[in-house]
Amino acid sequence: MNELKLNNKRTILVGLAFLSICSFWQMYDNLVPLILRKTFHMDESLTGVIMAADNILALFLLPLFGSLSDRCRETRVGRRTPFILGGTGAAVVLMNLLPVLDNSYSAEAAPFKLVSFVIVLGLLLIAMGTYRSPAVALMPDVTPKPLRSKANAIINLMGAVGGVLYLGVTAVLYPSAKTQGLDHVNYQPLFIIVSLIMLAAVAVMLLTIREPRLSTANRALEQKHPEWNLAEDDGSGGEVLPRPVKRSLLFLLASIALWYTGYNGVTTWFSTYVSEVMGEGIGGTATCLMVATVGAIVSYIPIGIAASRVGRKKTIMAGVVLLAACFLAGYVMTAHSSAITPMMYAAFALVGLAWAAINVNSLPMVVEMCRGSDVGKFTGYYYTASMAAQVITPVLAGTLMKHISYQVLFPYAAFFVGLSFVTMCFVRHGDSKAEVKKGLDAFEDMDD
Repeated sequence: MNELKLNNKRTILVGLAFLSICSFWQMYDNLVPLILRKTFHMDESLTGVIMAADNILALFLLPLFGSLSDRCRETRVGRRTPFILGGTGAAVVLMNLLPVLDNSYSAEAAPFKLVSFVIVLGLLLIAMGTYRSPAVALMPDVTPKPLRSKANAIINLMGAVGGVLYLGVTAVLYPSAKTQGLDHVNYQPLFIIVSLIMLAAVAVMLLTIREPRLSTANRALEQKHPEWNLAEDDGSGGEVLPRPVKRSLLFLLASIALWYTGYNGVTTWFSTYVSEVMGEGIGGTATCLMVATVGAIVSYIPIGIAASRVGRKKTIMAGVVLLAACFLAGYVMTAHSSAITPMMYAAFALVGLAWAAINVNSLPMVVEMCRGSDVGKFTGYYYTASMAAQVITPVLAGTLMKHISYQVLFPYAAFFVGLSFVTMCFVRHGDSKAEVKKGLDAFEDMDD
């Protein structure tokens, strides 16, 4: 009798697409606010509006392309892979135009250069939006439901590695001693390196993952275990969520929106916050964020194992409490220090642990509530909730910082993360189930 077990090597290779995405977004969140503020001299509110644009687009693009990839005819490389390849290629071309325009405007300001920067930025965000849901949906496509928290831990670990690669390169290329006092910093080498990371990651995934064979084998396995499905077929190929499951889904999506409101407020504004409050450059910010990312990396696998034992919901709620506490501690520490201290590094390591506990388990809870044929659509629901929050929070946090004080950032984040604890109390479905240990011969065929 075979025990259901996760193919770790395959999951790591699937996670390369997410590594590519996270490397980009770490750079985007870190650099674009600085470019808008320092090069184009935009105030906090306008910068927040532009930083919210990716999330506004994502509200429409992620569910759309998630559903499109669900309905896409199986190609030679699968349903999700064509979106990943096309989106990555377009993004790599567009992202390398940004530092060219940034450098050119700094040398000689002209309105058409600003307009060109905004247009290229918009096209880049569209390109990224076309393949994020398909890339994330690839993991549930090839992973049985009971194993998705463990698999998502590995996927998030790969995303964190992408973030660390960016942060490490940034810390080496742009230490505070090198950038302090400069009127303008040339970020073109950083954009080139990140684009090469993205291309290499997706190329390795394409060469090693046979999406059609793996997804077909996983669907065959899940058909043998209808007890894994919370959704009910309506007889026409669609699905109907029972009312209690739908209620849980709505509260879970509300929780996702709330903790992203708090967390993304910090990630969006942290580089500017550190620059304004502490006088640190991009290198100091990158080091602090890298500590948080390493904290997450160390935590992802243990968190996935813990969730399979104590449940996803309990793990998430513990992470929410820890994250809110860390943000409150961040306020206390930054209010009494003009520089990043070892205690701040410790707090951000715990932020990484807390975010791992939340992030590893939230997407699996959402897709647990659907049938396999709708994974892309429910992945889109997850991202709609998270992106809706991220539409609001850059503008709201930026406006509060402008009109009250920069030091409002951490209490703001702690407040919204704390609210997510309340909404999670009403989530009753989507938790991990005990692994079934019979009739799993089909799964063994997927372990190549």
